[in-house]
Amino acid sequence: MMKTKIKIGIVCYPTYGGSGVVATELGVALSHLNYEVHFISYDQPFRLDLFSEKIYYHEVNVPEYPLFEYQPYELNLTSKLVDVALHEGLDILHVHYAIPHASAAINAKAILATHNINIPIITTLHGTDITLLGKDKSFKPVIEYAINMSDIVTVVSEDLKKETLEHFNITRKIKTIPNFIDISLYKQKENKVYRNNFASNDEFILSHISNFRKVKRVEDVIKIFAKVNKKYPVRLLMIGDGPDRVKAEALSRNLGLQHKVRFLGKLKVIEEMLAISDIFILPSITESFGLVALEAMASKNAIISTKSGGLPEINIDGITGYLSEIGDIDKMSNDIISLIENPKKLENLKDNALKNAMKYDLSKILPKYESIYKSLYNK
Repeated sequence: MMKTKIKIGIVCYPTYGGSGVVATELGVALSHLNYEVHFISYDQPFRLDLFSEKIYYHEVNVPEYPLFEYQPYELNLTSKLVDVALHEGLDILHVHYAIPHASAAINAKAILATHNINIPIITTLHGTDITLLGKDKSFKPVIEYAINMSDIVTVVSEDLKKETLEHFNITRKIKTIPNFIDISLYKQKENKVYRNNFASNDEFILSHISNFRKVKRVEDVIKIFAKVNKKYPVRLLMIGDGPDRVKAEALSRNLGLQHKVRFLGKLKVIEEMLAISDIFILPSITESFGLVALEAMASKNAIISTKSGGLPEINIDGITGYLSEIGDIDKMSNDIISLIENPKKLENLKDNALKNAMKYDLSKILPKYESIYKSLYNK
């Protein structure tokens, strides 16, 4: 017999990135159904800006201890998970990322067992914990343990599943549940008045969204734009922030493009910006899924991306956009030029991008998670 509300604790990074966005949107969607959702993190998740009687936020405080050179966040997170589970009566923990989140949850589960509480753990792998941390041998035993001790493990793409099985000795079955978007939030028609703030009628708008880390190759975006700009009137919108923003801004100035490139910083709502964009550029070294590409597709953008990681699973070459090798600036810029020269082809790709994005609508993915929650709850 199912009680009125299943209580789920969601552990995620609160920062500007795909995993935090997906975890937050998942929690919000669950709160509209038969679930009470408790977010547990060191800061309020970036996209969590609404009030609901079914949503709670629990902050993990990390006080300074003179004994430690580095503050023990994982221990504080473990204690917070135990505290919330005990006092809020959590039924399930859904943690995003193997370390420190899954490893902290496994420790919390062992502590809760001493209170005669058995709380199942779902671990969702998003990529960095596998593709970056997983290549550091010092982390491997902890990541393996966290994955294998989880009750259920999910990944966001088939490519990430393959990477995980290649790098680790995994005894758990891994289920692929792709990232998702709420298609209703995205605008497929541009606001012409809004668009005029950024470009004239004869200019095409290119865009990029990321956390501006090295892996995103944001300088490649500027170089691609520079080549296209030599042939056709274009504008570039750079959304997000991070360590390589300074380099990208300096490069745009050195190339004399500062008046054609707009650095907009972190935006909570990106739908208006993507709606006025024609082509989205994502030249990343790796993307386990590429949520921003999916968001751009939902706004009818053709996608120019690398063929790394999970990107070929959502950006279908020649159908929704074009794929290139990492660092192939010439091909990516030529692909954009070919689309500007062939508006009919561009419109076709944009239409196909929207159709493909609809396959990843929240309404199609949420039941996959619900099935997991209910199976664990009913055990």
